[in-house]
Amino acid sequence: MSSTLYYTNILTPYETIERGSLVISDEGKIAYVGALENAPREDGRMIDLRGLYVAPGFIDIHVHGGKGITFGGSRDAAAELKDYSEWVVSTGVTGFLTSIAAPDSKSLVALVRTYAQAMEQFSFWNLHDIPGAEPLGIHLEGPYLNPEKKGAFNPQWLRKPALDEVEAVLEIGQGWIRQVTMAPELPGAPELASIFRAAGVVVSMGHTSANYATASAALRGNFTHVTHTFNAQSGFHHREPGVFGAILTSDFVTAELIADGVHAHPGAMKILTRCLGADRITLITDAMAGAGLPDGAYDLVGQQVTVRNGIATVPDGTLAGSTAAMNQCVHNMTSLVGLPLQQAVQMASLNPARTMGFASRLGSIQPGKDASLTVIDQDANVYLTLVKGRVVYSNL
Repeated sequence: MSSTLYYTNILTPYETIERGSLVISDEGKIAYVGALENAPREDGRMIDLRGLYVAPGFIDIHVHGGKGITFGGSRDAAAELKDYSEWVVSTGVTGFLTSIAAPDSKSLVALVRTYAQAMEQFSFWNLHDIPGAEPLGIHLEGPYLNPEKKGAFNPQWLRKPALDEVEAVLEIGQGWIRQVTMAPELPGAPELASIFRAAGVVVSMGHTSANYATASAALRGNFTHVTHTFNAQSGFHHREPGVFGAILTSDFVTAELIADGVHAHPGAMKILTRCLGADRITLITDAMAGAGLPDGAYDLVGQQVTVRNGIATVPDGTLAGSTAAMNQCVHNMTSLVGLPLQQAVQMASLNPARTMGFASRLGSIQPGKDASLTVIDQDANVYLTLVKGRVVYSNL
């Protein structure tokens, strides 16, 4: 059944169309977007969204779980994906990558196989069976990380780059591995980065102690993205600019930002935004199982995590992911950094879609693209979420 969303503001996000209308076809595609008075008259649902904004659905490319779910935990992968996808749409997310890790090579290969098979099943959803947000692939955060910048990772889970392991996970991943986070200074990392990139995987620099020269060389090579900027990486000094300096002086790299107000000071977020611009920052949550739940004890990448006052840490006080929601991150970019809503939405939709290669069908509101959308107010509170034209969450 077709749907028409009307009398609304539309963040394409290239532009804001005021008093607009958006028509969704029976196939879950965007059929029309533009002025209300020019919209075709269609049979089907008519949804009045007066005073609200229609935005492209948010895409979280770095998340470990939420609502008690940990990707790669002890539960069945298909059940995890279904339960998580049903919950996360309440935050405006319509697509996500699962960030996973494992203690050893054998476990990692088995975990990738399990998730690839589960995602393959979900790829055959028809429009009537969609339970929630769309699993878009796998993000391997590690295991090739520098122990000096391990963050919340169990150091026993980290190891040196190994060609046989990379070949095994790529083969078993069946094309579902979309991103890998590596430290470029590790022996063999640049060579393996070229293999990942040749396989269509986005190679991201993260959990790294690299100096400015090493980081800059990596960002001119096969490393095209940066994992949670500011966190678990060498910082800036005027005589050794470090990873952050390499990011700021790069002309092309895209950079993740956990805009929860905890992982980075608003001033730091403003510096990053002014240097890279709205086109090259990708908002992520890096959320863990405690997101959407009360304070308590949880597990993450081989470590016990405690959430107090919404802040997740391991016993030594190191931050361990976040409990952030994507719509909260969007709001923080407007309230803490001072961006227009259109630019904050772009960082959560179009930018991740372009970075991970989904922009041909996701990330912007254009005729022919999937009608994966979220309806928000000026403060990014979520009122409605659609995935491929189907309403999967409503708070109207």
